[in-house]
Order: sequence, then C-alpha cells, then structure tokens
Amino acid sequence: MSQAAFLLFLEQCLNGLQFGIMLFLITAGLTLVVGIMNFVNLAQGSLFMLGAFVAAWFASITGNYYLAVAVAVAATAIIGAVVEVLALSRFYRRPHLDQVLATFGFILIFNEVARILWGSQGLTVVLPPELNLSIELLPGLTYPLFRFVFIVFGLAVAAFLYVLIARTRVGMLIRAGASDREMVRGLGVNIDLLFTFVFGLGAALAGLAGSLSAPIMSASVGMGEPVLILGFVVIVIGGIGSIRGAFWAALLVGFIDTLGRSYATSLISLVFGSTAASSVGPSLSGMMIYILMATVLAVCPEGLFRARAS
Repeated sequence: MSQAAFLLFLEQCLNGLQFGIMLFLITAGLTLVVGIMNFVNLAQGSLFMLGAFVAAWFASITGNYYLAVAVAVAATAIIGAVVEVLALSRFYRRPHLDQVLATFGFILIFNEVARILWGSQGLTVVLPPELNLSIELLPGLTYPLFRFVFIVFGLAVAAFLYVLIARTRVGMLIRAGASDREMVRGLGVNIDLLFTFVFGLGAALAGLAGSLSAPIMSASVGMGEPVLILGFVVIVIGGIGSIRGAFWAALLVGFIDTLGRSYATSLISLVFGSTAASSVGPSLSGMMIYILMATVLAVCPEGLFRARAS
C-alpha cells in the first residue's frame, strides 16, 4: 500500500469514527428509552432533525454556533419531556404496536412543523472561522478541525453517560426502575418524573447529534428517518438497553458503513472485474451493516452485550 493510499485509509477511518460517534449520540437516548423504559420511540429521529433545524436557525439569527448548539439541546430536551408527559406516558403499558403508531404520528407532525417553520429547502450552518480549519494529524494527513472536535466531544459525552448510568444514584434508580418500577415506586421514588428525565435526556442527546451534524449534512425535512433506521440497527447489534453496547456497536457500524462505501467497489473489482463491481459494489456496501446485524442475531440473539447491561 502506498503512503497516499494509507493516509486516505486513515482519513476514512476517522470519518467512520465521526459517523459512529454521531450514531452513538442518537442511539444512546434510543437505547435508554427502548431498553430501560421498554418503549419503542420512532420519533427519536425527528428529534435529531429538530436539533439540526433549531441550531441552524438560531445560528443564522445570532451568528453564534456554540450558543445555537446549547439552545438546540435545551429545546429538544424540553420538547421531548413535554411530549412524554402530555402524550407518550399514556402508552407505557400499551402494546408495542400502539407505541409504534403513536410515535410514527409524531414523525409526521414534526416533519410538517419543520416544513412550516423553515421550509422544504432546508437550512445550512456556516461554521465559525476558528472551527472551519484543517489540522495536520500526521505528516501528509490533514483533517477538518470541526470533525475532530466532533469526535473528541462525542467521546466526552459517552464517558459522561457511562458515569451517569453506572456510577451515580440517578443511574442506580434508572436501572432499578427498569427492573421493577413498582418496587421503586413503593420505595418513595417518583418513577414518572424519573422516566420523564430519561426521555428528556434521550431527546437532548438526539438534539445534540442533530446540532453537531447540521454543518456537515445540513438540516432538511425527513433527515431523521434514515438515521433512525441505523439507530435501531445499532441497538440490536449492541444489545437493547446497554449504553456500552450502543457505543461499541455505533463505532462498528460507523466504520463498516464508511469503509464499505469507500472500498467495496474496489475490492470486488479485484475478483469479478470493474463491470460487475460497478453494479454490485454500491448495493453491497449499503447492505453490509444489515448483514452484520443478521450475523450478530444468529450468533448472539441478545446482542454483543447483555440487555440492560450498563
């Protein structure tokens, strides 16, 4: 492998890491809601979209991207908590099909609200000058500073979530409520408030992912649905209810998806020729993460980590 090819491979690995971190921010909240609260929330992708729109809109008004991210996280947390209290909390004891239909309805509502408020063309974010730079990680390897900050910040959030769930009293109550909510309620804990906090936290993480992704992929109506599908792939691979599983599975999916789209066609052409590779390669690269999910389910039906593990 030439030096240029090796540096390109490292750059694609960093892109895969950044994509995996984005997936983790979305699926961390999703796995909390699905695995701990036993609630199927299809609206998580819409909260990702709202985070992107709020950040793009607020940044265009104030010119302050950092403040826009903070406002987007706070806004999605509030929206998630309000929706949970007013509507979704009534579905906790209902069948999963009812939960799916209810949250699918919110997908349609949020998409229409975004279209009314910000239009169908979408919004873009202009990065601050200090972030719109490239840094040299290795001789000959430059990488966008914003993507590098995205990776570092995402890893810090992952560490914070691990400490919150595994090492704090709030995390203990969340895990206890997942195991036996009636017993926790009997001990005097306001389980309804606790679950609202979990739902709001999951919404805030989705909003954070959206606000950080807005400069990369722009804010557009319906942008949350493809990400939601990948999010469910991640939590199935990692283990439903496991933050640790969501983290490692998100990174794995990010690497496989990014490297597959970059190299699948080239690798197939070495065996079957360029004509077959040009038709099979793009399809196979899009299927790789689903093949991985099917393989994991066949070998380990509970995912790579036990369900409801920290």
